[in-house]
Amino acid sequence: MSRFSKIISATAFAALISSSMLAGSAIASDTIKVGVLHSLSGTMAISETTLKDAMLMLIEEQNKKGGVLGKQLEPVVVDPASDWPLFAEKAKELLAVHKVSAVFGNWTSVSRKSVLPVFEELNGILFYPVQYEGEESQRNVFYTGAAPNQQAIPAVDYLLENEEVERWVLAGTDYVYPRTTNKILAAYLKAKGVSEEDIMINYTPFGHSDWQTIVSDIKAFGSAGKKTAVVSTINGDANVPFYKELGNQGISAEDIPVVAFSVGEEELAGLDTEPLVGHLAAWNYFQSVDTPANAQFIKTWRGFVKDEGRVTNDPMEAHYIGFNMWVKAVEKAGTTDQDAVIDALIGVSVPNLSGGYSTMMPNHHITKPVLIGEIQADGQFEIVDETDGLVAGDAWSDFLPDSAQLISDWRKPLSCGNFNVSSKTCGGTEGK
Repeated sequence: MSRFSKIISATAFAALISSSMLAGSAIASDTIKVGVLHSLSGTMAISETTLKDAMLMLIEEQNKKGGVLGKQLEPVVVDPASDWPLFAEKAKELLAVHKVSAVFGNWTSVSRKSVLPVFEELNGILFYPVQYEGEESQRNVFYTGAAPNQQAIPAVDYLLENEEVERWVLAGTDYVYPRTTNKILAAYLKAKGVSEEDIMINYTPFGHSDWQTIVSDIKAFGSAGKKTAVVSTINGDANVPFYKELGNQGISAEDIPVVAFSVGEEELAGLDTEPLVGHLAAWNYFQSVDTPANAQFIKTWRGFVKDEGRVTNDPMEAHYIGFNMWVKAVEKAGTTDQDAVIDALIGVSVPNLSGGYSTMMPNHHITKPVLIGEIQADGQFEIVDETDGLVAGDAWSDFLPDSAQLISDWRKPLSCGNFNVSSKTCGGTEGK
C-alpha cells in the first residue's frame, strides 16, 4: 500500500476517484475529439507529417469559427510509425480508448487495408486522403483521394491525345497500389487498341536506387520508332535517382515524357528539379491553381507553420475537402453519432480549392477535377490540361472483368459496397 493511500481513507479515496472521473467526463463532453492517424516517424513521415500539420490547422481554424455543434474540436494525434500492423493498433486506440468521432489518416494502401477491420468492428469513420488503386468500398471509409478513373485514366488519355503516345512503360513500386493500377491501365490501353508488345511493365522495391539497367531498357523500348511515355507509380525516395538516371542517359521530357502519380510539390521541395523539368504529373490539385480559395488556403497554411516557403499538395486538399464534409454532415445530422453521420455524408457538397464544389457520392468517393501539370524549375507545376468538369470516383474499374459488373451504393435499401448488377447480389459489407 502506498504512503498516499495510507493517509487518505478508503471513503475519501473513492470520493476523489469518483470526482476525477466526473471531471474528466465533463471535460470530454465539452469537446468533440478528432483522430489524426499519420506516421510521424519511419519511412512515410516525410509525407505524412505534413498531413498531420494540415489537420491541426483545419481543426484550429474550425475552432475559431465556434467549433462544431457549439463544442470545440480536440485533436488526438497518434504515431503509427510507418508500421502497417501498428496502424490497426493505433486506430483501435483512437476509437476504443479516446472515443474520437472521426479519424483522418493513412497514406499507403497497405496501411489502409490494415485498419479496415478495425473501423468496421468499432463502427468508426475514416477519411482517406491519398490516391489509391480502387477496387474497394467500405461503409466506414470515405475516399477523398483519387480513384484510378480520377487520375490514371485521364493521364493516359492526355498522352494519347496530346502526345500521340504509342508505346507505354508502366513503372511502379512493388506493392498493391501500383500493381492494381497498372493492371487497370494495361486493360484500358488494350481496349484502346494498344498491342501487348507495346506495353512494358516494371516493378522495383521501395527505395530502389540503381536505375541504370532499367532506364537503359526504357531507352531501348522507346527506340522502336514509336512515341513512348512512362506512366509512373514509383513512390518515395526512388523517384530522385530515377529522374537523375533519365538525365544521365540523355532522355528528356521531349523524348520520353514521364507522367507521375506520386510526385507532387512536397516531393519536389528542396530537390534539384533540373532533371525533372518538362515531365508531367497528374493530380486533382496543384499549389499553382489560381483561385481566391487556394490563395487563402496557402496563406493560412504558411501562417500556421510559420514558414513562407512551405508548399501545399494534393493530399492536403483532400483532407481540406474531407474535413469540411465531416463538419457539414455533423451539423446536418445534429450529432456526432457515427451511423447518423455516415448517412448524412452522402450528397454533401463543399468547396474544393480549384474553384468548384466536390460532392460525396453514394459509393463514398467524391467528385474531383483532374489536372495535368508540367514540372517547372522552381518545383511548381504549370497546369497544361484539365477535365471539362468534375469526375466522380469509381470504386470498381470497368476495365477489370471481376469488377465490371460491380457497383457501390451505401444508401438504403441497397447498402452494399460491391453489388453485382448481373446476379443482383451483394458480395459483403466491406466491399472487398
